[in-house]
Amino acid sequence: MLILKSAISEKIISHCKKCFPEEACGILAGNKYKTEIAYPMNNTDRSSESYFMDPGEQLKVMKDIREQGLEMLAIYHSHSFSHAYPSEKDVGLAFYPDVSYVIVSLADKKLPVIKSFKIQEGNIREEEVSIE
Repeated sequence: MLILKSAISEKIISHCKKCFPEEACGILAGNKYKTEIAYPMNNTDRSSESYFMDPGEQLKVMKDIREQGLEMLAIYHSHSFSHAYPSEKDVGLAFYPDVSYVIVSLADKKLPVIKSFKIQEGNIREEEVSIE
């Protein structure tokens, strides 16, 4: 289970819409299953079909997460034109088996869909997302 504060889910969706039609990406940090901070990142791929986080920016975020006493809970990105389900490329780039992978579908921009998955050794398991 992944718990998103309402303000964080709004921030993620806003970031995804702002980047549209390119995919947005970012990192969610918190403790246990509850997110405390969303870190919107730059998609250096600048693509509507893929994303890649800037390594320098990612390093700064990871340092901030440690300094705040938090942990990386999830990596999020958007699917501009498809459903909220990991693509083959998403699965291949799932390097952190203990974090969640949150996908925001903007296939219907008026009704964005947020889903979360655990991806371990190529296996995809959807997990519950609670917004509070």
